Amino acid sequence: MSNTAQSLASKRIASLLDENSFVEIGGCVTARNTDFNLSEKETPADGVITGYGVIDGSLVYVYSQDASVLNGTIGEMHAKKIVRLYDLAMKTGAPVIGLVDCAGLRLQEATDALNAFGEIYTKQVMASGVIPQITGIFGTCGGGLAIVPALTDFTFMEEKSGKLFVNSPNALEGNEISKCDTSSAKYQSEEAGLVDVLGSEEEILAQMRLLISMLPSNYEDNSSYEDCTDDLNRVCPELENCVGDTAIALSQIADNNEFFEVKAAYAKDMVTGFIRLNGATVGCVANRSEVYNDEGEKTESFDKVLSVRGCKKAADFVKFCDAFEIPVLSLTNVKGYKATKCSEANIAKAAAQLTYAFTNATVPKVNIVIGEAFGSAYLAMNSKSTGADMVFAWPGAQIGMMDARLAAKIMYADSDAATINEKAAEYADLQSSAMAAAKRGYVDSIIEAEDTRKYVIGAFEMLFTKREDCPSKKHGTV
Repeated sequence: MSNTAQSLASKRIASLLDENSFVEIGGCVTARNTDFNLSEKETPADGVITGYGVIDGSLVYVYSQDASVLNGTIGEMHAKKIVRLYDLAMKTGAPVIGLVDCAGLRLQEATDALNAFGEIYTKQVMASGVIPQITGIFGTCGGGLAIVPALTDFTFMEEKSGKLFVNSPNALEGNEISKCDTSSAKYQSEEAGLVDVLGSEEEILAQMRLLISMLPSNYEDNSSYEDCTDDLNRVCPELENCVGDTAIALSQIADNNEFFEVKAAYAKDMVTGFIRLNGATVGCVANRSEVYNDEGEKTESFDKVLSVRGCKKAADFVKFCDAFEIPVLSLTNVKGYKATKCSEANIAKAAAQLTYAFTNATVPKVNIVIGEAFGSAYLAMNSKSTGADMVFAWPGAQIGMMDARLAAKIMYADSDAATINEKAAEYADLQSSAMAAAKRGYVDSIIEAEDTRKYVIGAFEMLFTKREDCPSKKHGTV
């Protein structure tokens, strides 16, 4: 075994955890299979370092694969060490973090390794919704191992050395790696949507620490709070100008302007991530029509519509928040669905999944209508009728069946332009304004954009003791 490589696996753990907090478990374990002269090879720790430590004082369990031991392949004892770690994590109610650098299943151990690998899947499934699971990919994560990050809640990937694939790029019909590297961090984050955060090794380990500090340790943990050092009544005078790029809007209203965005490179028309409000973690979902860089330049723009990818991204995120009792805030600015032939094949199902996720969630849910909110696309975005506990709207928001001018054209199809303009204005006032929705009880309050932070904090404080039961059943099918 290479001491340098061993120290690399250990170094990742040391960088992730609080200083001197790691305690190794199973350090004396080695491979027990003797086929194909395996007994003649050194297999210290069977290629994976496992143990526990703390991040900002909170207990976590960690495994880090050592690529210097049989290329980091997973054998029987390697897998059993990870399974053992999950057993402890489930008993104590603490997150599991996997640091992956592996060439796949160990061929010399065949069915023993395959069976043990299946046991890892089983433990991950059992832990889903009970404890947070996070994967960091620093080297190869291929074949059946690619299912491991897909079964976890969040995936981080080193942007240069990380490789994530079920089938290698060269095994895909009509493709080879120089045409399209489907195993790259860029592809897996932008196209597959499996990777939440990209960066250098140091960056993603630091981001893992930050995410862990914002998440509860398990689904029953109600102590994941920190003292708020920000003004609860802080006015956000620039918030009204952030209607297009809601990632910026969320950072504006967050405690100390800190927003942890997940899947930022995927389905950019939908924003998902975490903020703190009065010290408590809140999950956020928001429509986005513009993207601005750090220099304030607009780099991308989108129609105000729901896309297939955006719906799936948001639905998965809301399900995670609901599983771990994290309140959900939504910012709505949507007027319909993406209208392309490709989208039409999947948009109904994707929108149904988003509607289901919001409606089925029993955590506190607050919605802010910041722009347009038309048709069933609005209903899918956490409306009052689909389960939002509180709905606020900015004064200029529009809520209704469709754009007023389009409605006037349909109702007065044979009229001249002047009549259509007149009727459109009338329709906007009577049917599409925030005030019209508020008069019918579909909006609880109309608030100034700059006061959003204090209203949202107040709403979540009021909803802190919310209890809501779903109909008795095994589980839904959407």
